[in-house]
Amino acid sequence: QVQLVESGGGLVQAGGSLRLSCGASGRTFSKNTMGWFRQAPGKEREFVAAISWSGSGATSGAYYVDSVKGRFTISRDNAKNTVYLQMNSLKPEDTAVYYCAADLINGGGRWYNVMNYWGKGTLVTVSS
Repeated sequence: QVQLVESGGGLVQAGGSLRLSCGASGRTFSKNTMGWFRQAPGKEREFVAAISWSGSGATSGAYYVDSVKGRFTISRDNAKNTVYLQMNSLKPEDTAVYYCAADLINGGGRWYNVMNYWGKGTLVTVSS
């Protein structure tokens, strides 16, 4: 049974930083794209970042929604079956529950979690 467990959320002031982690168990995702989505109160879940198996957060294997480019960095440690999201220069509009996702597929420029592998989420609250 696949499990994704997020950690690292919390309360931070605007301009601050947080690092989210997501550990996977039940199978290895070293050759699959992993990523993060978020859902703010009253809004739909949206894509945040993804990292393919061939790249690290600083290479062409990383993908971001425009609103976090230059502030967030996604990375992975395949030996640990873990993906990270370093979030810097946080803004109040980044407040959301952040969900880890595994085995993502890109279609028509959108990211899909076709296998429906989700973590339970970790809350990030950014105060102004």
